[in-house]
Amino acid sequence: MKQPDIDHPTPGGNASRRKFVASSLLLAAPAWILQSAHAQGGAWPQKLIRIVVPNPPGGTADLFPRLIAEPLAKRLGQAIVVENKPGAAGNIAAEYLFNAEPDGYTLMAAPPPPLSINVSLYPKLNYAPSKFVPVTVMALVPNVLMVHPSLPVKTVQEFMAYAKANPDKISYASQGNGSTAHLTAELFKLKTGLQMLHVPYKGDAPAMADLLAGHVNVMFGNIAAASAYARSGKLRILGVTSATRQASMPNLPALHELIPGMIAMAWFALVAPPRTPPEIAAKLSATVAEILRLPEIVHRFAEVGAEPVGNTPEEMAIWMKEDTERWRAVIKAGNIRVD
Repeated sequence: MKQPDIDHPTPGGNASRRKFVASSLLLAAPAWILQSAHAQGGAWPQKLIRIVVPNPPGGTADLFPRLIAEPLAKRLGQAIVVENKPGAAGNIAAEYLFNAEPDGYTLMAAPPPPLSINVSLYPKLNYAPSKFVPVTVMALVPNVLMVHPSLPVKTVQEFMAYAKANPDKISYASQGNGSTAHLTAELFKLKTGLQMLHVPYKGDAPAMADLLAGHVNVMFGNIAAASAYARSGKLRILGVTSATRQASMPNLPALHELIPGMIAMAWFALVAPPRTPPEIAAKLSATVAEILRLPEIVHRFAEVGAEPVGNTPEEMAIWMKEDTERWRAVIKAGNIRVD
């Protein structure tokens, strides 16, 4: 709210003195009074917006909402705070959002687990992912099939032949039971009929550390991190899990080319509490889509191997439903259980 100019009082200047006193009282008024006065005739948003992230700071899931927060705040005219609420595979943040007021001032920026995976993994959740109000998918990040250089394979075909000849001798790492890396590997096993031993870790860092050390043979992981290690010769990338080849690695085959249906993309989306008005979701979606087209945002996303999306709430709802069904089938077929 723009404050009026303050005229300093001068002797005998009663009008100026009255203006000064009135302005001083306005400046001293509690914030909630000013906010209430401003909100009476205005549309959403009228106050600070909070985006909760179900992951620790510093990871990919934390990066995307922080990249869009500043330009989003400028366009909406309100401050935006990104707050991390990690734990329980995203369930803590998801439950927090589920119980938040449906007024557009609390959102969640999340990867798939609390939106489309955990509902099939956990016998009971204190929230219903299907009742969240979709806003938009911010980004897609393909996983890659990477192996330790000690494994005598250089192509997907060689890897499949080696795995077939050595059943249950190949171990693959994941960030934990039910993680996207775990489910992607299980999807690979279902599509190929190959057998591999799952070694779950508590997070991406220890899983990657053991892969780099050669304690495990294989991992499906983030394309950006894998690329850095591949350039130094510490890992070998065999294929990407996107539907088509990546422009940054045109010689790297998409697994879907060799194994139809072997598509597993990590996606990162914004959702709102149940019963959030659709007009708020639509405004947010359109504004975020505009931000995702900014050259600097496209560049920053590309640095981590991400593709900006920015779809509508209706399109995201279909996306969530299809992803939920996909992973439900994998979880059931693999008899996957959480720790």
